[in-house]
Amino acid sequence: RWGTAIEVPGLAALNKGGNAGVISVSCASAGNCAAGGLYTNQAGNTQGFVAAERNGRWGNAVEVPGLAALDTDGYSGVSSVSCGAAGNCAAGGYYQDRHGLQQGFVAAERNGHWGRAVEVPGLAALGGDAQVNSVSCAPAGNCAAGGDNTDASGNSHGFVASKQHGRWGKAIEVPGLATLNTGGYAQVWSVSCAPAGSCAAGGYYSEPHSEQGFVAAERNGRWGTAIKVPGLAALNKGREAQVDLVSCGSAGNCAAGGYYSYGQIGRRGFVASERNGRWGTAVEVPGLAALDTDGYSGVTSVSCASAGSCAVGGYYTFHGGEQGAFVASERNGRWAKAIKVPGLAALSKGGDVGVSEVSCPPAGNCAAGGGYTDRRGHGQGFVVSQTG
Repeated sequence: RWGTAIEVPGLAALNKGGNAGVISVSCASAGNCAAGGLYTNQAGNTQGFVAAERNGRWGNAVEVPGLAALDTDGYSGVSSVSCGAAGNCAAGGYYQDRHGLQQGFVAAERNGHWGRAVEVPGLAALGGDAQVNSVSCAPAGNCAAGGDNTDASGNSHGFVASKQHGRWGKAIEVPGLATLNTGGYAQVWSVSCAPAGSCAAGGYYSEPHSEQGFVAAERNGRWGTAIKVPGLAALNKGREAQVDLVSCGSAGNCAAGGYYSYGQIGRRGFVASERNGRWGTAVEVPGLAALDTDGYSGVTSVSCASAGSCAVGGYYTFHGGEQGAFVASERNGRWAKAIKVPGLAALSKGGDVGVSEVSCPPAGNCAAGGGYTDRRGHGQGFVVSQTG
C-alpha cells in the first residue's frame, strides 16, 4: 500500500529561492531509503541536498556536508543516490569551483551519517568541466560512479571511479573508450553494481557521423575495455544510439536499455542482456513497434532482480503525436512483448505519458512509476505493480 506523498521534511527551510526537486531516490530495504536533488537558496544559488528515511520515517533534508566549501560559484546539485545497505549510501553530482569550472563530487553515508563531499579523486587531472551522472552501491559496500569530463580541446570523455574498502579510487577514462570515440564526444550515463560486487557502465560515444552505445564491466575492482553493444550498429540506421540505463542482477548478469534511430527521424527502444559476462545482441524491445505507430520510442528505465529476470519501461508515440507508456519483462533470459501500462488509458486524456522508473526487488515482482496528463490538463503521477 502506497502512503501519502509529503514535502521532503526540512526542504522548505533550505529552499528560500523557491525552486527545488528530488532527482534521485534509492532504497536498501523496506523503509530505509535516501533521496537527493537540489534547491535554490536566498541568494538564488542552487545547492545539492540529501535526505534519509529510517524505519519508514523521513528525516530532514540537509545540504550535502562540505559541498558549499567546494561550490564557490553557487551552482551544485545531486544527480544520483544509491544505497547498498540501510544507512550506508552514496551520492554524486556536480559543483562549480573557483575557476568557474564544473566538477564532479561524491559523498558517502556511513551508519546513518553523511560524510563530507569530496571531488572525485583524479577527476581534475582529466581536465575541463565534469560531472557525476550516476552512482551505484552494492550491499558489500563497494560503489561505482560514472560521468563525463571535457578536455582542453573541447572533447568529451566518459569516466568511471570505484570505491573499494571505504575509499574512492581515482577517476579514469573508461578503458578502450578513447579508441571508439573518434568523434570526440562520449559520456557514461549509468552505472550499476551487482550484489556480489562487480559493476557495469553504459553510455555513448561518437564517430565522425554517428553516435553509438557502449557497455563496460568491472571485475574485482578493475574496469575492462568498453565495447560497442553487440548488434546495435546494425539497428542504428539513423546513426544515433545510446545506452541510457544499465542494471545488474548478479555478477556478469546485467541488462542495458536505450534507443537507436532507424531513419532520419524514427527512434526506437532497445534492450541487450549480459549472461555470465558476455553481452548478447541488442534487439528492439519485442512488440514495441506495434505500439509505436508514430515511430518515436525509448527505454527510460531498466531493473534486474536476478540473472535473466529484468524489466524495462519507457514511452512510445501514436495518433499523430500522443505519447503512451509501456513495460516489458524478461523471464529466464527471454524478453516478453512490450505492453501498454494497464489502466493508464483510463487516467490519461492526452499529453505526455511515460514510465520514468521501474524497480525489481530480489524477491520478484516489480513496480513502475511515471506521469500522465489528466482531463483537466494537469500533470499527474502513477504507479503500477506487477503480480504473478
